[in-house]
Amino acid sequence: MITHRDFHTLATRLVNRHGDVALSYADRAVDELVAIGEHERADAWRALRSFVIDILKGRMGTESPTVN
Repeated sequence: MITHRDFHTLATRLVNRHGDVALSYADRAVDELVAIGEHERADAWRALRSFVIDILKGRMGTESPTVN
């Protein structure tokens, strides 16, 4: 199971590597997964997308979270 910490770490890496474009990558992943019927995987990317948005908007930092 993917934890809060895992999502945060992945989102941080995406944003650090790709900046604002990370959001486009997450959007594209969701769209492509839905198109092929992979709804559970699309949901995971939706969750990751929300972390990316929070980081980009400054609502969440890129330091290690304390929540599991």
